[in-house]
Amino acid sequence: MKIVIDTNVVISAMFFGGKPFSLLQRIIGNGFDAVVSDDIAAEYAEVMERIGRKYPNRPQRFPLDSFLSFCERIVPSRKIDACRDPDDNKFLECAVCAGCLYIVSGDEDLLSIKQFENVKIVTVAEFLEVCK
Repeated sequence: MKIVIDTNVVISAMFFGGKPFSLLQRIIGNGFDAVVSDDIAAEYAEVMERIGRKYPNRPQRFPLDSFLSFCERIVPSRKIDACRDPDDNKFLECAVCAGCLYIVSGDEDLLSIKQFENVKIVTVAEFLEVCK
Protein backbone atom coordinates (compact mmCIF):
# COMPACT_ATOMS: atom_id res chain seq x y z
CA MET A 1 0.00 0.00 0.00
CA LYS A 2 1.43 3.35 -1.06
CA ILE A 3 1.34 6.28 1.35
CA VAL A 4 2.76 9.78 1.65
CA ILE A 5 3.99 10.86 5.07
CA ASP A 6 3.81 14.49 6.11
CA THR A 7 6.96 16.11 7.45
CA ASN A 8 5.62 16.48 10.99
CA VAL A 9 5.20 12.70 11.25
CA VAL A 10 8.73 11.98 10.00
CA ILE A 11 10.25 14.55 12.36
CA SER A 12 8.26 13.25 15.31
CA ALA A 13 9.37 9.70 14.52
CA MET A 14 13.03 10.62 14.18
CA PHE A 15 13.31 12.70 17.33
CA PHE A 16 10.51 11.65 19.66
CA GLY A 17 9.45 8.07 18.80
CA GLY A 18 5.96 6.83 19.62
CA LYS A 19 3.41 5.88 16.98
CA PRO A 20 5.18 7.88 14.24
CA PHE A 21 8.33 5.83 14.85
CA SER A 22 6.26 2.61 14.69
CA LEU A 23 4.99 3.73 11.29
CA LEU A 24 8.51 4.38 9.97
CA GLN A 25 9.64 1.00 11.28
CA ARG A 26 6.85 -0.67 9.32
CA ILE A 27 7.95 1.15 6.17
CA ILE A 28 11.53 0.01 6.69
CA GLY A 29 10.23 -3.49 7.34
CA ASN A 30 8.38 -3.36 3.98
CA GLY A 31 4.95 -3.09 5.57
CA PHE A 32 4.02 -0.02 3.53
CA ASP A 33 5.46 1.80 0.53
CA ALA A 34 6.23 5.44 1.30
CA VAL A 35 6.38 7.83 -1.65
CA VAL A 36 8.21 11.17 -1.73
CA SER A 37 8.90 13.90 -4.23
CA ASP A 38 12.08 15.96 -4.29
CA ASP A 39 10.17 18.84 -2.68
CA ILE A 40 9.00 16.62 0.17
CA ALA A 41 12.47 15.14 0.72
CA ALA A 42 13.95 18.66 0.77
CA GLU A 43 11.38 19.76 3.36
CA TYR A 44 12.16 16.70 5.51
CA ALA A 45 15.88 17.61 5.42
CA GLU A 46 15.33 21.30 6.16
CA VAL A 47 13.04 20.65 9.12
CA MET A 48 15.29 17.84 10.45
CA GLU A 49 18.21 20.24 10.48
CA ARG A 50 16.20 22.95 12.23
CA ILE A 51 14.83 20.55 14.89
CA GLY A 52 18.30 19.05 15.36
CA ARG A 53 19.62 22.52 16.22
CA LYS A 54 16.68 23.15 18.56
CA TYR A 55 17.20 19.83 20.40
CA PRO A 56 20.96 19.23 20.16
CA ASN A 57 20.97 16.61 22.94
CA ARG A 58 18.20 14.55 21.39
CA PRO A 59 19.68 12.00 18.98
CA GLN A 60 17.96 11.05 15.74
CA ARG A 61 16.65 7.50 15.82
CA PHE A 62 18.18 6.86 12.39
CA PRO A 63 19.53 9.00 9.54
CA LEU A 64 17.07 10.64 7.17
CA ASP A 65 18.99 9.24 4.18
CA SER A 66 18.39 5.73 5.50
CA PHE A 67 14.66 6.34 5.70
CA LEU A 68 14.58 7.96 2.25
CA SER A 69 16.33 4.92 0.77
CA PHE A 70 13.16 2.96 1.57
CA CYS A 71 10.93 5.49 -0.17
CA GLU A 72 9.86 5.56 -3.79
CA ARG A 73 10.75 8.87 -5.42
CA ILE A 74 8.40 10.36 -7.97
CA VAL A 75 8.10 13.55 -9.95
CA PRO A 76 4.49 14.72 -9.67
CA SER A 77 2.95 15.37 -13.07
CA ARG A 78 0.14 17.54 -11.79
CA LYS A 79 -0.19 20.77 -9.83
CA ILE A 80 -2.87 20.87 -7.15
CA ASP A 81 -4.12 23.93 -5.30
CA ALA A 82 -6.47 22.56 -2.64
CA CYS A 83 -4.85 23.29 0.73
CA ARG A 84 -5.35 26.41 2.76
CA ASP A 85 -1.55 26.24 3.34
CA PRO A 86 -0.06 26.24 -0.18
CA ASP A 87 3.10 24.48 1.11
CA ASP A 88 0.98 21.39 1.79
CA ASN A 89 -0.15 21.01 -1.82
CA LYS A 90 3.05 19.07 -2.55
CA PHE A 91 1.78 16.20 -0.39
CA LEU A 92 -1.48 16.04 -2.35
CA GLU A 93 0.39 16.22 -5.67
CA CYS A 94 2.71 13.39 -4.67
CA ALA A 95 -0.07 11.18 -3.32
CA VAL A 96 -2.43 11.67 -6.26
CA CYS A 97 0.26 11.23 -8.93
CA ALA A 98 1.68 8.11 -7.24
CA GLY A 99 -1.72 6.50 -6.75
CA CYS A 100 -1.43 6.51 -2.96
CA LEU A 101 -4.34 5.59 -0.76
CA TYR A 102 -3.32 7.71 2.23
CA ILE A 103 -1.48 10.79 3.39
CA VAL A 104 -0.47 10.34 7.03
CA SER A 105 -0.25 13.68 8.79
CA GLY A 106 -0.60 15.62 12.01
CA ASP A 107 -1.17 18.90 10.18
CA GLU A 108 -4.66 20.36 10.59
CA ASP A 109 -4.41 22.09 7.21
CA LEU A 110 -4.20 18.67 5.55
CA LEU A 111 -6.36 16.73 8.02
CA SER A 112 -9.24 19.18 7.56
CA ILE A 113 -9.50 18.08 3.92
CA LYS A 114 -10.12 14.45 5.04
CA GLN A 115 -10.03 13.14 1.47
CA PHE A 116 -8.83 14.48 -1.84
CA GLU A 117 -9.92 12.46 -4.86
CA ASN A 118 -9.02 8.85 -3.91
CA VAL A 119 -6.53 9.82 -1.17
CA LYS A 120 -7.62 9.73 2.47
CA ILE A 121 -5.82 12.06 4.86
CA VAL A 122 -5.47 10.57 8.35
CA THR A 123 -3.46 10.80 11.55
CA VAL A 124 -0.81 8.23 12.43
CA ALA A 125 -3.12 6.65 15.00
CA GLU A 126 -5.97 6.40 12.51
CA PHE A 127 -3.70 4.89 9.87
CA LEU A 128 -2.21 2.31 12.22
CA GLU A 129 -5.70 1.36 13.39
CA VAL A 130 -6.91 0.85 9.80
CA CYS A 131 -3.81 -1.17 8.90
CA LYS A 132 -3.54 -3.54 11.84
